[in-house]
Amino acid sequence: MDLSTTYMGLKLKNPLVSSASTLSDDLGKLRQTEDAGASAVVLHSLFEEQLRADRAELNYSMTQGTESFAEALSYFPEPASFQLGPEEYLEHIRKAKAAVKIPIIASLNGSSVGGWTDYAKRIQEAGADALELNIYFIPTDLTMSGTVVEERTLDIVRSVKSVVSFPVAVKCSPFFSNMANMAYQLDAAGADALVLFNRFYQPDIDLEELEIRPNVLLSTPQAARLPLTWIGILYGRIRAYLAATSGVHSGADALKMLMVGASVTMVTSALYKHGIGHLAVMEKEMKDWMEKHEYDSVRQLRGSMSQTNCHDPAAFERAQYMRAIQKPPTLK
Repeated sequence: MDLSTTYMGLKLKNPLVSSASTLSDDLGKLRQTEDAGASAVVLHSLFEEQLRADRAELNYSMTQGTESFAEALSYFPEPASFQLGPEEYLEHIRKAKAAVKIPIIASLNGSSVGGWTDYAKRIQEAGADALELNIYFIPTDLTMSGTVVEERTLDIVRSVKSVVSFPVAVKCSPFFSNMANMAYQLDAAGADALVLFNRFYQPDIDLEELEIRPNVLLSTPQAARLPLTWIGILYGRIRAYLAATSGVHSGADALKMLMVGASVTMVTSALYKHGIGHLAVMEKEMKDWMEKHEYDSVRQLRGSMSQTNCHDPAAFERAQYMRAIQKPPTLK
C-alpha cells in the first residue's frame, strides 16, 4: 500500500500533516508526532505584530534618553505571553530540523504588506523546508473594496516570494467574492500551494466580567465540507498544490479530501481531542479502506471525485444544490 504523496515538491510518506498549533512548540511532541505517522509538521505561527514589536523594542533601546519614543503597543499581548519570539522562532526551526527527519514547514501570520515579510528569508536560512503564509485579515473599513482586499493579499505573496527560493503555501480565507478567481491570481503570483481554508475565530462575551473574550473552538468534521467543495472545483485548474485543513478528524475525512484533489490533509483539532497517537489510527483507517476498495496508492485515487471532467463546474454546483434542498434531512 503506497500512501506517499508530493506537496510543494516535498516527497512525503503519507498525506497526514500536523498543521500549525502549539503542539509544535515542544520538541518532545514533535518527535511523538513523527513517530505517530505525520509526514510533515507546520510550526506554530509567528505573528507580524511580534516582528513589529521586536523592532520597536530595538528602536527604543537604541534611542533611549532622546526625544524619540517607540510606538505604543499596548493593544498587543505582552512579549512574555508568546512562547517563541522572533529569534527564538529561528532557533526552534534549527532544533526541530535536528530533532526529526520529516519536513518542517514554518508559518508566518500577517495581514499587511511591510518589512515583516523580509523575515521569510531568515526562516529559509534557518533551515525550514517551506513556509506557510497565514494571511489573517478581516476588512472592516466600509470604503475598502473587494479589489483592494485581494490586491493586498497578492502583494504579501509577491513580497515574500521575491526574497525566498523555497516553497511558499498560502493559507487563505474563503470569503472572496470569487474564490476561483482569487485562487487563480494567487497561483499566478507564485503561491506553490493553497491551504483551504483559514478559520476566523470569533470572540465571545463574558456576561459576568462584561468583557470580550477569545473563544477558540476545535473544528468538527462538518467543517470539512467547505474545503472539500473548493478543492474539488480547483483541482486540475491551477498549478499550485492543494491542501485541506479544518474538519479532518478521521481516515475517512482524509480520503474524501484526497479524492477531490488534495495533496495533503492538515490535522490539529483531532490531535487535541484524541491525542497525537490518533495520527496512527487515521493512517490505519486509510489503509484499511484502500485495501477493501482495491486502491494501491494515493496517486490512484487523488482527484477521482473532482470536477475536472465536468464542462461547467458552476452548473455542477447548481445541480448539487438543487438536489440537496429537495431532499429534507432525516428526522430522529
